[in-house]
Amino acid sequence: QVQLVESGGGLVQAGGSLRLSCAASGRTFSSYNMGWFRQAPGKEREFVAAITWSGGSTDYADSVKGRFTISRENAKNTVYLQMNSLKPEDTALYYCAVVQGLTTARKAYLYDYWGQGTQVTVSS
Repeated sequence: QVQLVESGGGLVQAGGSLRLSCAASGRTFSSYNMGWFRQAPGKEREFVAAITWSGGSTDYADSVKGRFTISRENAKNTVYLQMNSLKPEDTALYYCAVVQGLTTARKAYLYDYWGQGTQVTVSS
């Protein structure tokens, strides 16, 4: 069983920055591929970014490429999402998740464990 706890969300003006953190339980964190997703009211959950267990490979949705950066510190069992140049359309509940296997994925149904989410609100 893996437990994930997100933090770092909040209210920010357009153009601002936030860094989300996701702390994971378990001694095998360094073997997990991780992803960030978001869900706005009335919309489906969508892929944001993912990172392999080693941090050697990352993947981003086109909508955040160049603005968001995913990273991880295996020694701290933590994955991060640095969000710069935030836009009102980035407003959503942000989740981190674990996908077991050899690679990352963009489909939410492939992920095995989820956190409770942290709210990000970007004002115009």
